[in-house]
Amino acid sequence: MLSHVVVGTNDLDRSKKFYDTLLATLGVGEGMVVEDRVVYFSPAGMFMATRPINGAPATVSNGATVAFSAPSPEVVDAWHAAGVSSGGATCEDPPGYRQMGDIKLYLAYLRDPDGNKLGIVYR
Repeated sequence: MLSHVVVGTNDLDRSKKFYDTLLATLGVGEGMVVEDRVVYFSPAGMFMATRPINGAPATVSNGATVAFSAPSPEVVDAWHAAGVSSGGATCEDPPGYRQMGDIKLYLAYLRDPDGNKLGIVYR
């Protein structure tokens, strides 16, 4: 359903280092810097971190989360550990199972170095 997801950054080099480490846990190759953005390609779509086109500072969207899919709980744990070790910060509960009605999910959340909220889920 989605073509691509874009988050804002105020430090492209820092974001590239962070997302190279984070997305490698999902089998995504190193990002490619194109002008003021770093772009990641996968069969499922594109992810980008960009300096805002309007020249204003990047800010975090209140209530927004960008979430990735994981093939296993172990990948969720590796993703979270990679994010924290490369400059991200844990937010919400530690990685683990959550119930949503009859659905049991294994998920984790963190914030990237610019404060964007990221998640990952194994269904």
